[in-house]
Amino acid sequence: MALWFVFALMTAAATFAVLLPLGRKAAATGGTEVAVYKDQLAEVGRDAAAGLIGPVEAEAARVEIGRRLLAAADADGKSVTGNAPGMRKAVSLVALIGLPLIAVGVYLPLGSPAMPDMPLASRQQNPNPNQSVVSLIAQVEAHLEKNPTDARGWTVLAPVLARIGRYDDAVRAYRNIITFGGDSAANRADLGEAMTMAANGVITAEAKAEFDRAVAQDADEVKAGYFLGLAAEQDGRRADAATIWRAMLEKAPADAPWRPVVSAALARVGGKGPDLPALPQETVAAAQDMTTDDRNAMIQGMVDRLATRLKQDGSDVEGWLRLVRAYLVLGDRDKAKGALADARQAVGSDAERLRKLNDGLKDAGLDG
Repeated sequence: MALWFVFALMTAAATFAVLLPLGRKAAATGGTEVAVYKDQLAEVGRDAAAGLIGPVEAEAARVEIGRRLLAAADADGKSVTGNAPGMRKAVSLVALIGLPLIAVGVYLPLGSPAMPDMPLASRQQNPNPNQSVVSLIAQVEAHLEKNPTDARGWTVLAPVLARIGRYDDAVRAYRNIITFGGDSAANRADLGEAMTMAANGVITAEAKAEFDRAVAQDADEVKAGYFLGLAAEQDGRRADAATIWRAMLEKAPADAPWRPVVSAALARVGGKGPDLPALPQETVAAAQDMTTDDRNAMIQGMVDRLATRLKQDGSDVEGWLRLVRAYLVLGDRDKAKGALADARQAVGSDAERLRKLNDGLKDAGLDG
């Protein structure tokens, strides 16, 4: 209603602006000029009688003033005709009636008179579906800054952050889920996965601890079980990895969607799966596609990025441990030994860091 009231005021103002000049009497511009020229003629006559100007100059002045007097009188007649009462009345009717009708006629086909009101609050609660993911994330983060204990908000935000590659922020979000939403095997497994992604796919001791906590709460937690097997593989304990994955397959239903992934991982470490009902051909093909070379190519990119970072900052003991384990996963023991030597050289002056490095690689099977 307020909007329509504003529109009505604007229309009234426009109409008033048109009618105001019509309501005034025509200015007597022409009449004023005629009177002035008549006075000038009388003045010329007085000057000539007094001898102030000669007869020739007086006659010339009378001719010029007379010409202007005739022109002014002619303009005055036209002005009176153009401002006739009938014309003013017609223009007034057009302004009062025609202008609103024209406005309505233009609005109906081009506007949306049937659209309901949409207050600002409802527009904020129902964002545009085309709104970018980044802006939506920013809105959720702004909400959580004001409501940091909103577990539901963190639950919505965490997987999105992980999906777009903001792994460190995802780790923080999953921690808040556990803090404010309650501990669970699934939450611990998600946290461990985010930590693994933040470490370029290498399962750190901290991430493994989260997977251990998840399995302690639920022995059948699939994600945690898979990553514990992967941790054993990265540490060079292929037999332990095979044992973990084989146990998962033995307990899983034949149509479990994650079976191809675990089956391929088991095959990668040379393990043999349990005798189970035949899987669909498409599932078998998908598992066969996950070859060692494919996985090595994926890991190689992450390893290269990690090695580059460690060349710039060699004080990161955990980073050196990840790099050595990654080379072991790729089957390149020479590079693993080279990385270990570089790590010891980088942290050699710090006895505590050197001890931590050696302790972390006790089970790696490398010399020293």
